[in-house]
Amino acid sequence: MFIVKDINIFYGKLHILWDLSLHIGDESVGLFGPNGAGKTTLINAILGLVKPTSGEITFDGETMLPLETHERVRRRIAVVPQERELFPLMSVLENLRSGAAYIPEAREKTGERLDFGFEIFPVLKERLRQLAGTLSGGEQRMLAIARALMADPKLLILDEPSCGLGPSLVSDLFHRLNEIKKGHSLLIAEQNVRQCLKTIDRGYVIENGRIIMEDHAESLAGNDHIRRSYLGL
Repeated sequence: MFIVKDINIFYGKLHILWDLSLHIGDESVGLFGPNGAGKTTLINAILGLVKPTSGEITFDGETMLPLETHERVRRRIAVVPQERELFPLMSVLENLRSGAAYIPEAREKTGERLDFGFEIFPVLKERLRQLAGTLSGGEQRMLAIARALMADPKLLILDEPSCGLGPSLVSDLFHRLNEIKKGHSLLIAEQNVRQCLKTIDRGYVIENGRIIMEDHAESLAGNDHIRRSYLGL
């Protein structure tokens, strides 16, 4: 169980996250909100890139706050950032192997994790020797997710995974996330609420640094605020 409890985060004197709490079990969870609402700040706090002034973050009963980013990653928390952050001059295979390089448990399962990644994204198997920087935008997104899966994560966090993709690629991506969620806990920060609601079990809505709503996906899809603000209905 991953738990964020009552965290507050400031950038200088600017209060960004206000007493924010959420939890993730063996499920897929969405995080919805407009640009500037605090979604990426929350992900950075989970990674240890920013430090809360108060509150707690725990994973499987262990507090995360004293741990550096690399130590949190070794607890098998993997993140796919919005910018993808691939190694453009390395091949697809080299990028994939880098995902397991610093996780001892994952290194032992390199072959198994590669097979899983190719099962979800078959095109990557056809591009193994190709430089990552020469892939299309959709293929780079696939590679970024597959690389994160190489770490055999207990929790996979995706920050705006549909960003920059065309409608058909977005639909395909979320179809594949439906396969990935069968064996992993997911936190998906996403502005494409319509597609994400088809994938998640529960969701949170964050606005101005505060969680204003939490419910099951079906209930969120029928909520008037969600329909007006995020679905355009």
